[in-house]
Amino acid sequence: MTRVSATRRMWVATVATLAACGGGDKAATERAAPPAEAGSELTAFQQENGIGPVVEPVVLGPYDAELAAAGKEVFTVKCTACHKVGERYVGPDLAGVTERRTAAYVMNMILNPQEMYEQHPVAKGLLAEYLTYMPNQGLTRDQARAVVEYLRQAESSEE
Repeated sequence: MTRVSATRRMWVATVATLAACGGGDKAATERAAPPAEAGSELTAFQQENGIGPVVEPVVLGPYDAELAAAGKEVFTVKCTACHKVGERYVGPDLAGVTERRTAAYVMNMILNPQEMYEQHPVAKGLLAEYLTYMPNQGLTRDQARAVVEYLRQAESSEE
């Protein structure tokens, strides 16, 4: 690892740590769009919803059990090697993720993780904390939407 790389990694970890130290309503703070980084070219939409193929808000209607069942199948095959709901694992605990992030953000992270890690401040912070890249699993937009629905269902069954 080069000195520049180590310095940059330390800087990203420091910024992520400082950002996590705020008080107040945690859910509201985590849901709010992150502040724009100096020199950032991200739009307000990208700040809140991520960078990727989902370029407009995803409207979540009433819970769809059939879509959630399809999402559970995809999640089991593609995601459980690194993610759990209700437990930190290789990647972040996904309990409450659809309350902290928009559906478009979750879908863009699933569909476009590399660019998210390179440009989005929240994804950069996750990388600094977990030190593991989420690979692109090659999901379709419909599969990513189904995973979001499964995560909505999994979160509601935890309570």
